[in-house]
Amino acid sequence: MKIDEVRRLTPDQLSDQLIQLKKEQFNLRFQAATGQMEKTHRVNEIRKDIARIKTVLRGKAAAVAA
Repeated sequence: MKIDEVRRLTPDQLSDQLIQLKKEQFNLRFQAATGQMEKTHRVNEIRKDIARIKTVLRGKAAAVAA
């Protein structure tokens, strides 16, 4: 997910996306533990997407508070 796409989403959509990514991250961790993981690079992509979403959410919250 690109940062431009993340910035266009509303806070509610960002929260939903964050929940979905955390579920996927959990599933990938489970696959890694059981040895069924095929796309190992996806773990890093999800981590970075979660960080992007949290950064944008925090920025939008700060803009509303100011």
